[in-house]
Amino acid sequence: MPSAKAAGDKPSGSASAIVAASTSGYHILKVDGYSRTKGTPNGEFLKSGQFTVGGHRWRIYYYPNGFKSDSADYISVYLMLDEDVTEDVKAQFKIDFVKLVEKQPSWTSRTLINFPSRQMWGYATFIKREDFEKSEHLKHDSFTIRCDVAVVQDICTKETTNPKFVSVPPPELNQHLGELLKTEKGADVVFEVGVETIAAHRCVLASRSPVFSAELFGLMKEGDTGGVVRIDDMEARVFKALLYFAYTDSLLQTEKEEEDVMCQHLLVAADRYNMQRLKLICEEKLCEYIDVGSVATILALAEQHHCDGLKKACFNFLSCLAHRRAVVATNGFQHLYKSCPSLVTELIAMPLPS
Repeated sequence: MPSAKAAGDKPSGSASAIVAASTSGYHILKVDGYSRTKGTPNGEFLKSGQFTVGGHRWRIYYYPNGFKSDSADYISVYLMLDEDVTEDVKAQFKIDFVKLVEKQPSWTSRTLINFPSRQMWGYATFIKREDFEKSEHLKHDSFTIRCDVAVVQDICTKETTNPKFVSVPPPELNQHLGELLKTEKGADVVFEVGVETIAAHRCVLASRSPVFSAELFGLMKEGDTGGVVRIDDMEARVFKALLYFAYTDSLLQTEKEEEDVMCQHLLVAADRYNMQRLKLICEEKLCEYIDVGSVATILALAEQHHCDGLKKACFNFLSCLAHRRAVVATNGFQHLYKSCPSLVTELIAMPLPS
């Protein structure tokens, strides 16, 4: 007979997990001039630029008049593995209009597909062309789709770790310093920006910017002015956003419609105070706002403040001949021609797309 278990004994146990590790990413494809792509015959395609997810190269194939004769009334879209592989690549994917995409796509209902070399899967009847042309997805003769891809890297069994009894919260230094700026507790310097006065802490600013360090402690330190430092050529809201980043290492929340203008002003301020991380964040965000109406202004800004990445993004946009022709007709281009003639010379020298 089995021996009796002593009172209070706890059963032993263990746990494991089957983990399907994956790498996911997405590519956004914008089609400008949809009406002019409708001349593409049935079965013929236009393709996206190559993109990489999970260490593999992919492309989106767009068939304006359907993949085959039985889908001639539809727009077809496909995902292709655009490389040669020795083993099939296991992946899930989803293609949809940008407005319908969730921030984190659900993969639960998506079939896992084996992609051989240069093979594609997709949607022969992505959307009926007649319905699409009446939909909100087609705007100003253009539309944008997004392809999400999840590549399975490995499936294995892992021993799970012991339960955690202590939970360490995430770092709170940025929150505490942000509160210090908000409450002005212990502030020892006051900035006068326009008609507003803003209190801050010398040590915090000096640690974040070599320019602030020189102005507040070094050779550039102003004489006895009662602790008031005058800031010229900058709006108060921009200076407040600069200080907020200095204290919290994050951007101050702004209205979406004002974000591009604020990023331009903040980039100038970051360059003035030699805050390189903030400057690069503004560059990255401004890349998202490059279009026909804004590219000349953004390009001039990039040139004046030595933003190489932003400049390359502008030139990449202008490599499209249709974009270049449209931009030349704008007032922004006329200002660019007068303020940065060397840029116009570079633009003229750009090779035409083949």
